[in-house]
Amino acid sequence: MAERRTALSARIPRLSTSRWITLLVVMLCVIGLMMVASASSIISISYYGSPWSIAKKELIWVAFGGGAMFVMARWDYHKVARLSPVLVVGTMALLLFVLLPGIGTTSGGSTRWIGFGPVMIQPSELMKLALALFGAHFIAGRMEKSTSMRYTILPVAILAGVACGLVMWQPDLGTALVLVVITITLAFSAGLPMKLMGRWLLLIVGVVTLAAVVEPYRRDRLLSFINPGAKSSEGGYQVVQSLIGLGSGGPGGLGLGHSREKWGLLPNAHTDFIFSVIGEELGIIGAFVIIVLVAALAIKGWKAAEQAPDRLGLLLGAAIVAWISAEAVINIGAVLGLLPVTGIPLPFVSYGGTSMVITMAAAGILINIARQEGAPKAIRTTRARKTAASTAGRPAERTSASNATRRPAGPARSR
Repeated sequence: MAERRTALSARIPRLSTSRWITLLVVMLCVIGLMMVASASSIISISYYGSPWSIAKKELIWVAFGGGAMFVMARWDYHKVARLSPVLVVGTMALLLFVLLPGIGTTSGGSTRWIGFGPVMIQPSELMKLALALFGAHFIAGRMEKSTSMRYTILPVAILAGVACGLVMWQPDLGTALVLVVITITLAFSAGLPMKLMGRWLLLIVGVVTLAAVVEPYRRDRLLSFINPGAKSSEGGYQVVQSLIGLGSGGPGGLGLGHSREKWGLLPNAHTDFIFSVIGEELGIIGAFVIIVLVAALAIKGWKAAEQAPDRLGLLLGAAIVAWISAEAVINIGAVLGLLPVTGIPLPFVSYGGTSMVITMAAAGILINIARQEGAPKAIRTTRARKTAASTAGRPAERTSASNATRRPAGPARSR
C-alpha cells in the first residue's frame, strides 16, 4: 500500500511556488469577477441601464492587471527595483497633486483620485507598490555597507511617514495603515530589534488612535464598530446590514445571484463589502474558500520570500505578502464587524481599477521572486554581485560573491 501511494504521488506533478501563486491569484480573480457581476447587477441597472456594465468594466481592469502581472512575472525584480526612486518621486508628486483644488476628484467625502479623461487613478494605491519597491531596494543596498538602523531603516520610515501624512489628508486611514504595515515588515525583515519594534508599534497605535478620535467621521466609525446595533441608523448601518447578509446565507448560501442585500440595502456591496455578498450567496462554505485561498497565497508568498536568492528578494517579497494579507484582514474584519470600516478592498475580489492593476502587478513581482528561487547558484552570484557593485559604486569583480548573496542569519543589531 505504501509503495502504491509513493508511486501515485510520484506521478502527480508538484507545482512550483511561482505556479502556486499564479494559480491562487487567478482563482481569486475569477471568483471576484463572478461575484462583482452578481453584487453589482442592481446598481449597474440604476446607473447604466444594464446589469453587466460594472462587470464589463471590472473585466477590463482584470485584463489590464493580468497583463501587468505577466510582465512583472517575467521582468527581473532587480531591474524593477532600480526604477523605484523614480517611481516613488512620481507617486509622491501625484499624492500632492490629488490634494490641489481642481485636480483631485472627490467622492464619498474623500479626495483620492486623479482623472485622465475617462480613466481615474488612485495615487495612494500606487504608493503601496512604490514604498515596497523603494524600501526593499534602499535597505538592501544600504545593508551592504552598514547594519545601522539609522542608516538603513530610518530614511525609509521617514518617507513612509510623509506618504502616510499625505494619504491621511485625503483622508484615507485604511491605506495609511497598509503603508505602515509595509514599513514595519521591511524593518522586521531587515533585523530591527524587537525592543525598538515595540516602541514603533506603541507610537503608531497612539497616532492612529489620535487620528481616529480627532476627525468626527472617524470617531463615528469607531463608535459604530464598538456597538453597531446602537447606531444601526447611522454609522453602524453598513455593518449591521453586512452581518444580516452573512447570517442569512447559512452554510450553503441563497444561491449565486440571489442576494437580497444588493438591492440597495447594503452600500458598496460590490466593492468594500463584497465578502458579505459572498457569504450570503455562497454561504459559510464560499466565504471559507475565500479565506483559505488568501491564506494559501500568503503562505506561498512568504515561502517565495524566504527562499529568495538575495536580501532584496527577501525584503520585497515579505513587503508584498504583508501588504496583501493586511488588506484581506482589514477588509474581512470590517465586514464581520471585528474591525472599523476603513474602505480597504478585498484583494483580487472587490471591484476596483487602480487597486486591481497595482495588486496584480505586485503579485507578478512575487511570482518573479519565486521563479528565481531555483536559479543556479552561479547565476544568483553573478546577479547579486552586479547589484551590490552598482549600489556601492565599485567594480563588480571587487565584491565578494559570498557576501553579496548571503542572507542574514539573524536580526542585525544597530551600531
